[in-house]
Formats: sequence, structure tokens, C-alpha cells
Amino acid sequence: MVRTPLTPEERERGERLGKLLREARGDRSMAEIAASAGISAETLRKIETGRAPTPAFFTVAALAGALGLSMDDLAGQCVLVPL
Repeated sequence: MVRTPLTPEERERGERLGKLLREARGDRSMAEIAASAGISAETLRKIETGRAPTPAFFTVAALAGALGLSMDDLAGQCVLVPL
């Protein structure tokens, strides 16, 4: 299966998501949050650095829960608003 290349907007949205998750994690370790969300620390690292810009919905939901974030707020902050 060939994966369609991501658009610049999708990559930017992934970078925004990663930044928001990093900020919400604060001083907590990557391993602690990843374990709480039921994912690997490497997966969290890829999401936070933008190397996995389109994580699965349930992965994002699990991370939001582990970090005490609202999915509505998270989605609202990651969506690009056209000028």
C-alpha cells in the first residue's frame, strides 16, 4: 500500500499537536505519560517531534486523557484557521 504524501498543512498540524503535547507534559517524563496512555515512549517521542504528524484518533484521545486535556481544546488548537 502506497501512502499519499502529507500536505504542508498536515505536517504543520502535526507539529502543533506535538508542541501542545510537549507543553502539557511539562516536567513529567515521556515514559510516564506514554505508559499512562498505553503507548510506547518512542511513539510519544515521534508525535511530539512531528515525525508522526497524523497519529490515530485513539492514540490522541489516550494522550489527552493522560495529560488532562480536552479533546475539543486540543483539536481547536491544532486546526489551521484560514485568513
